[in-house]
Amino acid sequence: MYHYKECGLDNVWLENGYIVKKTAYGKATSVDDAISLHKVLAMELAQKKGRITGKELRFMRTVLGMSQEGLGKCVGASEQSVSLWERTGKVPQYADSLMRLILSENLNGNSKVSEVIDRINTVERICNQQIVAREKKHKWTSSTVNNIENDERFALAA
Repeated sequence: MYHYKECGLDNVWLENGYIVKKTAYGKATSVDDAISLHKVLAMELAQKKGRITGKELRFMRTVLGMSQEGLGKCVGASEQSVSLWERTGKVPQYADSLMRLILSENLNGNSKVSEVIDRINTVERICNQQIVAREKKHKWTSSTVNNIENDERFALAA
């Protein structure tokens, strides 16, 4: 069994569905269809008894592709509050309940919830776009790109 700590949760073990390879830098593990695995894990968290932890909140948020600011907008809190909950592990009951509802409805195909999440994520991507200018032979061109290289929401899907 493989202790799958890379997902950000401490209590996930994989029985199969992964390959361990030797590389020049040591062992590397490849997980089959990590996106589907993360959705299954997130649904398990949404159904667990007791409050979700900060790590679990962060995991669920990233499965939805949401930023801390986006989740804050959904639950009526600030980005700083969401950050605090994730760091300290003290998730308020209302945020716990709303996150479970949002995640469950989204992953179960509720199109209205999915539309709201997609709209929030789209607005944030538009706000975080960068204009990249290039010069070639004394002529400038430009393009607009989304700045997701360092975006934590995409770290779990990689």
